[in-house]
Amino acid sequence: MSRKCQLSGVSNMSGNNVSHSNRKTKRKFKVNVKHVSFWSNIERKHYNLKISTKTLRTIDKLGGFDNYILSLSSFKATDFAKNLKKRFIKRNVSQINSTSSVI
Repeated sequence: MSRKCQLSGVSNMSGNNVSHSNRKTKRKFKVNVKHVSFWSNIERKHYNLKISTKTLRTIDKLGGFDNYILSLSSFKATDFAKNLKKRFIKRNVSQINSTSSVI
């Protein structure tokens, strides 16, 4: 499998090592990808994902996996993350409708 974040789509980049004498040699900037398990309160299930540490810090900042997915912009997200967001919104709306009909 490739070194790519499953939520944000961040992948390897290429560039140059530049010596003091200004010689340039090609190199790769690899993404720091970790295997992480998340619990979704909306869908009530676990997700095992490969995500970058940058995305992990963003998830912590936004207060959890569900909040990150719901606040994710569509141009930054992978197809997997976009589908998750659609399912979360659909499930969230149905939960709100079911609780409001009980009251």
